[in-house]
Amino acid sequence: MPLGYEPPQLIKQRLAYQGRKFRFDVNHFRLPNGTEGDWECIRHPGGALAVPVTSEGQLVLLRQYRFATQGRILEFPAGTIEPLEDPADTIKREIEEETGYRAHKWEKLGEFFLAPGYSDEIIYAFLAQDLELLEKPPHQDDDEDLETVLMTPEELEKAILTGEPVDAKSISSFFLARPFLKI
Repeated sequence: MPLGYEPPQLIKQRLAYQGRKFRFDVNHFRLPNGTEGDWECIRHPGGALAVPVTSEGQLVLLRQYRFATQGRILEFPAGTIEPLEDPADTIKREIEEETGYRAHKWEKLGEFFLAPGYSDEIIYAFLAQDLELLEKPPHQDDDEDLETVLMTPEELEKAILTGEPVDAKSISSFFLARPFLKI
């Protein structure tokens, strides 16, 4: 903490909702200036994401239906981290389940908060290379509607810049991966 920094004081915390992937807390804080108020927060176990790159330099993405937006969004494969699971294990499982590819070379790209204004969710981003297309088709969970899409980095960049729906974690991870891509 910076010298002289006084953190807000948590007075009371209340669980407002417990779902299968996250919980919603209402926190009553007293700020250093004496002001008190309620701040809501989504508590999430975090997610892992892969930027898969084929030997031809194409990116493996998903066009996924998202109920919150009522539409399809272009995304890299990702998944929620299970309790006590390492993010690298999460994404190795998810890439196979969602895309049907297995990566034999992994590199951590970084980690970042997804939406720190209201959530503590952290995304752990990885570069996935040396891909092998598995013989069995991808396994979709009952609540998933996925289509695997191959794009060049230039095509993805154009999609981002022209306003095609692409989620923020994928845009952030794409730019973390750019130094490793043939652009």
